[in-house]
Amino acid sequence: MTDKKVALVTGGSRGIGRATCIELAKVGYTVLINYHENLEAAEETRKAVETCGAEAEICQADVSAKSHRDLLVAFMLERFGRVDLLVNCAGVAPAVRHDILETPEESFDHILSVNLRAVYFMTQRVANAMVGLTESGVIEGGAIVNISSLRSYTVAKNYGEYCISKAGVSMITKLFAVRLAEFGINVYEISPGIIKTDMTSADSVQEFYNKKIAQGMAPINRWGKPEEVGRAIAAIARGDFPFSTGEVFHVDGGWGLREL
Repeated sequence: MTDKKVALVTGGSRGIGRATCIELAKVGYTVLINYHENLEAAEETRKAVETCGAEAEICQADVSAKSHRDLLVAFMLERFGRVDLLVNCAGVAPAVRHDILETPEESFDHILSVNLRAVYFMTQRVANAMVGLTESGVIEGGAIVNISSLRSYTVAKNYGEYCISKAGVSMITKLFAVRLAEFGINVYEISPGIIKTDMTSADSVQEFYNKKIAQGMAPINRWGKPEEVGRAIAAIARGDFPFSTGEVFHVDGGWGLREL
């Protein structure tokens, strides 16, 4: 059992997940870094967290599989005895951007399994643990943060399964926010814009968004940084929004603003 608050970050070895682990370390959290395949990246994240003076552990798990989710949560509770924050950051993009008239079912099923189904059931599993810990007095409430995307409400005709998965994450946030409020567990959605990560590192993707930025894509007209998303999550983790739940925090340069 640790006296420090503990965060579980799925997909914590890279991109927004890695930046989130580091920013949580800066506000005093012990961090469990979940990764799927890249052990080296997870170790690098752990070292970065420890450099901030925080304790970190890593755990491999495919969050789309129930048995892996169960083992991940069991490991966390055995290792630390508590969980105060869950950040559902693990996510994948389609291997090929198919027109929605041609999207294969295999791609649809894979994207929704990782980006939507896993978020729902990981939230369910950790929420039940948090409720038990709250009722036994181990923790005082908790927080769950789901990473969505501007794609949750912005149409991309060649990215349909991803858009649908992120739209579903928005509803997951609302559902669990209502269900868990009585236990002092708040649920939030972070909606990033165009962020420089390995998911957006392909030359074709860079070219596409650089062209959009050149045309004036958003009021803050540049690529976002992973740490800018991480700092938003850290503010939630600090407890800066105790009278908010089910809310969407847009970290997107003002993408959703309309101007005449």
